[in-house]
Amino acid sequence: MGMTMSQKILAAHAGKDKVEAGQLINARLDFMLANDITAPVAINEFNKAGMAEVDDKGKIALVMDHFTPNKDIKAAEQCKCVRQFAKRFDIDNFFDVGKMGIEHALLPECGLVTAGDLIIGADSHTCTYGALGAFSTGVGSTDLAAGMASGEAWFKVPAALKFVLKNKPAKNISGKDIILHIIGKIGVDGALYKSMEFVGDGIGYLNIDDRFTIANMAIEAGAKNGIFPVDETTLKYLEETKAKKPTIYSADFDAEYDAEYEIDLSVLRPTVSFPHLPDNTKTIDEIGDIDIDQVVIGSCTNGHITDLRIAAEVLKGKSVHERVRAIIIPATNKIYLEALREGLIDIFINAGAVVSTPTCGPCLGGHMGILAQGERAVSTTNRNFVGRMGHTESEVYLASPYVAAMSAICGKVYRVVC
Repeated sequence: MGMTMSQKILAAHAGKDKVEAGQLINARLDFMLANDITAPVAINEFNKAGMAEVDDKGKIALVMDHFTPNKDIKAAEQCKCVRQFAKRFDIDNFFDVGKMGIEHALLPECGLVTAGDLIIGADSHTCTYGALGAFSTGVGSTDLAAGMASGEAWFKVPAALKFVLKNKPAKNISGKDIILHIIGKIGVDGALYKSMEFVGDGIGYLNIDDRFTIANMAIEAGAKNGIFPVDETTLKYLEETKAKKPTIYSADFDAEYDAEYEIDLSVLRPTVSFPHLPDNTKTIDEIGDIDIDQVVIGSCTNGHITDLRIAAEVLKGKSVHERVRAIIIPATNKIYLEALREGLIDIFINAGAVVSTPTCGPCLGGHMGILAQGERAVSTTNRNFVGRMGHTESEVYLASPYVAAMSAICGKVYRVVC
């Protein structure tokens, strides 16, 4: 039996001709990352173990994106810890206020990750880079500490699920709708510790940002990673970001998959994930009358320039509902500047929204939009667990930038009769 795309990458980095699902391996890493929440834990473990050097200062990224600009004293102390570590080891890729962005948008933008890479990060949404044909996955801070010191990590080789995306999606159907539909179909544990491998002619209709969104949320189905084949769209993006030369892997014709799902993109409808799990999905045709208090458009999932363009198209010449706080967060400074050049920021502010510096902020209930008791938000973020964006009695509805922007105008979770 042949290997899947993910298994081929793992085999190559473990120095093996072949690996099988369930096999334990040790593999060389191409890149690793942490942020202002997870890096201090990894640094503490690194120091406790008596490590004196990092394996390769060019293969580490430390991104201050969750609670920055520092929201309180604790956040300031965490960032100080990381700054000191970065200075101590002269880390090449240290991103602080003024030059940082949300890590999973920033690293691809900077050309730090590429096709064929093996990447770990002390953040569960590290699986984002699978959009580029890399094997990338989240790990604990202790594993990251070991990786920084040794340049290696251990893996249990995952089994795989195949998702065949076919046909062209309708207007206003984005990567967010596709992945919410899939999670709603298989459940939050439907891909537990497996690779979600995406194939099919439908991929050709998806821009790179759609693919980032889909790969980003593979973890919300319990997956070890999500991964896309490398095509012209991928290669064009890698050339634009001046990433290192890609290594292209593809699944063997006889690769083994635990299950195969066919997704007809042409029949999908805008989809919303209701509280309090990402798999609690409904299309906008099934939604009742639900008043909201806040809309967030941003995050590592949907803070890309294409996401902001979609939101601006909806909001242009319109007004945010008087009851709604609309918060727009470009994922990186480069995206922020592009939105400025295109006049998107003018559109947002004239509509009554506020625009934030790049930050994860409200996605994890950090800052820049925490919810009070009883409040509801429509958000383009990736999780809607109990208390995710604030009070345990608040509610988060996950949606695409299109649905989120329409909701901001309606003052309700957007539905077809809104």
